[in-house]
Amino acid sequence: RVDQLPKLAPTGSACGRVGGPDGPELAPGCIDAFAEQLVAGADDDGDVLVILGTTLIVWAVTASVTSASIWASVPAEAATRPTMRFVELKSEEQLDMQTLHRVRDRLVGERTALINQLRAILLERGCAVPQGRRKLEQHLAAMPDPDNDTSLSPRVRRLINDMRAEWLELDQRIATFDNEFAARARSDADARRLATIPGIGVLNATALVAAIGNGETFARGRDLAAWLGLVPRQVTTGGKPRLVGITKRGNKYLRKLIIHGARSALPALASGPTPLGEWLRALMKRVHKNVAVVALANKLARITWAVLRRGEEFAATARAAT
Repeated sequence: RVDQLPKLAPTGSACGRVGGPDGPELAPGCIDAFAEQLVAGADDDGDVLVILGTTLIVWAVTASVTSASIWASVPAEAATRPTMRFVELKSEEQLDMQTLHRVRDRLVGERTALINQLRAILLERGCAVPQGRRKLEQHLAAMPDPDNDTSLSPRVRRLINDMRAEWLELDQRIATFDNEFAARARSDADARRLATIPGIGVLNATALVAAIGNGETFARGRDLAAWLGLVPRQVTTGGKPRLVGITKRGNKYLRKLIIHGARSALPALASGPTPLGEWLRALMKRVHKNVAVVALANKLARITWAVLRRGEEFAATARAAT
């Protein structure tokens, strides 16, 4: 607990123990050693362990401080601040799910790079393929036989076949991850509730649950949107505040998923009779479509927090006809 954290004296002497008299001794040292001792002293309920953001800790110390004992006192001092935000501990299942998402995202990046290289090889030999992964697949499947087409040498044709086989292998590995995410989403109650939100599919639901759990870390929906970097960035000069593009802070992967989900759900939501649809139609009259997509992503992030905290499924209420 924050009120039970011992304060470190700048004299270099030992400063008490974590978790009561039987806990490990908390000696002055670097921030990493301090955090390791906190982890070792946490009990089964986890109510003694406090995790602080490294950025906030470093901000609290001036650049001229070089004493190890003063550096070690920073986390304990910062934990007593009333405005300090603490990080919610993740379960082993959440950590595993985040790892699976990172590996899948790497495979998708490898597939994209492979497709771009294939397209470049064909373009160098005078074959321009329309945009889109499916267009390239259809072109490769309809390539004429070597006897009827001399635009590609036999060696380049073998190379293309080898790259195509690698492409198919990546597709199979990505599909395996997708099937596992779908199974996890069906077995997790929070993920099932998130999947009822338009634009929040299996990938978004499992990634959000793995990252934020039930949303207890955030006091309100706007805090989640700000953590994802989906709120405007304020630039103030001469006492005049001005809002510019979004901050793009926080988890880049989650922000990408939510924006893609908002882009896919925008046409259906904008044509619906719900209050959300009316808001989107009015917004799209004033701003560019891409701005409306990001604004919808912000709205979906707030809805996500509300669904997780209330434990209820999303229900879009249609506006009564007048």
